[in-house]
Amino acid sequence: MRDRLRFLYGADLGERAFADLERLLDRFRARVAGPAVPRPLRIGSRDASGTSSAQPGGRRGFDERDALLITYGDSFLAPGRPPLRALERFAVDHLSGLISGIHILPFFPYSSDYGFSVVDYTQVNPELGDWNDIASLAGRFELMFDVVLNHVSSRSAWFEAFLRGEPPYDRYFITVDPATDLTGVTRPRTTPLLTRYETVGGERYVWTTFSPDQVDLNYAEPAVLLRMIEVILTYVERGASLLRMDAVGYLWKEVGTSCIHLPQAHEVIKLFRDVLDAIAPEVRIVTETNVPHVDNVRYFGDGHDEAQMVYQFSLAPLVLDALARGDAARLREWAAGLVTPSEETTFFNFLASHDGVGVVPSRGILSDEEVGGLVWQVRRHGGEVSYKANPDGSQSPYELNTTFWDALSDPGDRAEPFERRLDRFVCSQAIMLALAGVPGIYVHSLFGSHNDHAGYARSGWQRDLNHERLDLADLEQRLADPSTETARVFGAYARLLAVRRAQPAFHPNAPQRVLASGPAVFTLARGPRDGQTILTLHNLSAESPVVDPGALGDALTYSDLLTDRTVPTDQPLSLAPYEVLWLA
Repeated sequence: MRDRLRFLYGADLGERAFADLERLLDRFRARVAGPAVPRPLRIGSRDASGTSSAQPGGRRGFDERDALLITYGDSFLAPGRPPLRALERFAVDHLSGLISGIHILPFFPYSSDYGFSVVDYTQVNPELGDWNDIASLAGRFELMFDVVLNHVSSRSAWFEAFLRGEPPYDRYFITVDPATDLTGVTRPRTTPLLTRYETVGGERYVWTTFSPDQVDLNYAEPAVLLRMIEVILTYVERGASLLRMDAVGYLWKEVGTSCIHLPQAHEVIKLFRDVLDAIAPEVRIVTETNVPHVDNVRYFGDGHDEAQMVYQFSLAPLVLDALARGDAARLREWAAGLVTPSEETTFFNFLASHDGVGVVPSRGILSDEEVGGLVWQVRRHGGEVSYKANPDGSQSPYELNTTFWDALSDPGDRAEPFERRLDRFVCSQAIMLALAGVPGIYVHSLFGSHNDHAGYARSGWQRDLNHERLDLADLEQRLADPSTETARVFGAYARLLAVRRAQPAFHPNAPQRVLASGPAVFTLARGPRDGQTILTLHNLSAESPVVDPGALGDALTYSDLLTDRTVPTDQPLSLAPYEVLWLA
């Protein structure tokens, strides 16, 4: 830790920062070692006998039982009950035994960006509940907390103190002469990079990567880094099992560079890992970088010194493209190259998120024409597209704002039966669940939600298409009726999750091989792990391709885990449109 701080700040400042860090760790060590918030009882990873065992230092490895729900704190609404309590009720009643944890998107007081413009890192938004509600959830599920590292709200106490010129906050933010050439800075938005504010010392232009209300923190100031470490340890004390490092690639700025993925940004994550390894080794780091795959995987470090898990951003656009064209080629080629640097690391696989579907990570994998095809399809299906600014002044697609269900199927197409839409959707989700890694399921994917056009009309914010708040009583009424589309989607998803978590070959670190089985079929072999190998076949088309299961493995017969039917290998197998087979 001393060496990392000296690298970031030089010998003298780094040494002083290390002394401050030691005092901070001493203050938190006892509090974190015996947190007031209990965590779920399951620790350790499953060994060959199927029992759970603790790993050295108390760290729990990921295994096939792991899956996370991704949700906002107010996705479920119930009269007389705080939304966080409604979330707990739904998760306990419907997801116990199917998921291991919940990623609650930022649940702090905020001023914009639906939580990602944090006003106070240490408080729960009172409209959602309080820390007791978080503690209750943490006692039943592992929780992922967001660490919104890059920026704070312009209405935060920190920034208001900056405007008044009060130390140390007068050094917490980045000011730049507006005449400075910043054209080389990587931009995820089209808003101005610098925002003018009136301060006690006059007009200042402040760095705002994401929006004028989201003011970037100055990590070149050691006090900022130490303050964020204090925030991280507070979250650990409050029951976090996983820490999602939001927009981590942007946190270190250096004029004259792209200001993304700088060596200092990686060094900061390594320092966070050192801190957690020292006093809370059971807590794991998850980095969120909506960037091309080659940059994304660098946040694994050497496999032991940075994130244990990174967001798999390339997966969603590649699955959308494969299903749109009925062709597995791009997906197959990309998946064949997936590796992680150690058994401590794995991917966080997801298809849908609160943002929608990022397309930047597909750069270099999909052509501009193929990305354009996805943009056209999403718009035709009622979605929207957000753009980013490029150094040459142009704009290009950044993310597709849509539910994943509507991205796949045109809600205006009255001719296509629901059964076909369901099969297509299940195929997409089964691919995510079959791939090596830990799956993350955005809440609206559980129900096949459509784009919330009324919510978008009210707010004018494109991401609200995928943010519908659900009346819990109405939802449970629909789930209780097996004839409703909601119940059928949820039932199919629950079946996938229940089957997956019982198979050792779906362990995140079980071997994975991509097999050739025709242009429209995406085939993976997982395992062997604990004596099991699974062959997964996913038909990406509305056609009925024929495959030779005997050519894919040496078994005499297979049993499909999803239907319990026997599949012989001595004859060709015809797949139904969008059919999924998990063959053991």
